[in-house]
Amino acid sequence: MQELLINVDNNKKEILLVENGKLVERYTEEQGQDRIEGNIYLGIVENILPGMQAAFVNIGKEKNTFIHIRDIIPKVSIETGNKNEDFTEYNIKDYIKVGMPILVQVKKDSTNKKGARISTHLSIPGRYAVIIPNEKFITISQKIDGENERERLKQILKNKIENKYGAIIRTAAEGKKEEEIINDIDKTIDKYNKIIETYNKSIKSKTIKPKLIFQSEGIIQRLITDLIDKDLTDIITNDKQVYTDIEKKLEDINYNIKLELKDDILGMYQLNKQLEEIENRKVWLKCGGFITIDKTEALTAIDVNSGKYTGKQNLEQTIFLVNKEATIEIARQLRLRDIGGIIIIDYIDMKNKENEEKIIDLFKENLKKDRSKTQIVGFSKLNLLEMTRKHMCSND
Repeated sequence: MQELLINVDNNKKEILLVENGKLVERYTEEQGQDRIEGNIYLGIVENILPGMQAAFVNIGKEKNTFIHIRDIIPKVSIETGNKNEDFTEYNIKDYIKVGMPILVQVKKDSTNKKGARISTHLSIPGRYAVIIPNEKFITISQKIDGENERERLKQILKNKIENKYGAIIRTAAEGKKEEEIINDIDKTIDKYNKIIETYNKSIKSKTIKPKLIFQSEGIIQRLITDLIDKDLTDIITNDKQVYTDIEKKLEDINYNIKLELKDDILGMYQLNKQLEEIENRKVWLKCGGFITIDKTEALTAIDVNSGKYTGKQNLEQTIFLVNKEATIEIARQLRLRDIGGIIIIDYIDMKNKENEEKIIDLFKENLKKDRSKTQIVGFSKLNLLEMTRKHMCSND
């Protein structure tokens, strides 16, 4: 059972996803915070850096945004995009010029030090699929396992978009009727057509200025879209305006779910205590062991320790039991703290290679609950488990 809880206190929103009373995802939003990730703009190229194969683009914000050649040239691979391209073979000046209008989407919000990161590769999210204009690739969420279902969904998309667009089939599409999926795609394509229509009108103006073309949904709205086709049973808030906004969202998507106004949200499930624990470097396990989480600029290091646990069986089995419990908790902490980038996990060394495989299988199973994209690389020669995870939402 999942519940989405939104607590508004003064100028701050705590957005909490709870599974069976346990906090699993948490986002914060300050009043007036200028989140622009997902927004689409008419931008003006301000200056080009040929040596970096990059440019700065004015979208009408205080800081100019940054774009790299990889986010301008067409994607060459269905799996890796342009990640493995040799960019020395390209010249950014062949694609954009100073003063040129350009349609871009914000991929990463600005921070105190840097402007936002943008791309010409647009993605228009729907409930069951993300439409990717100017591409022909169709990919399917890794969390959809069944081969027959994957093939069915892929065929629905192929028949509908007929090589006109690329698309990502979302997990929520699993098991849905063809008619539902096609209706959602039609709405998403209509949304894109309006974006293009607005952009084309804007660049025909005598004075072309940076302009917001499409505003992405906020965190709460996106969460609802992602969760309604899963196990979400209740949405509870203490704020009347938030209640009204959610009510409208549910009406728009024609979905009935329990929506409630309630005081003292943080008193539910001892959420105040659970929120305090997020700040701790050390996380205790029920067995008496613990994990430590240390973030650096380059990566996040997670260390597993046996702590007070001595076990009742042989040493290898004791170590395996601690590592098992740690694995389940690590998967939860990655979601809860929205840890992204490269992640290195230092498990207690296991001599039995079968146990290492069991840990990887357990980890993969628990990561299925994670809405973000994750990839387990495996154990390195130094017995460190390597993986990556994409941020769900930047809180910079």
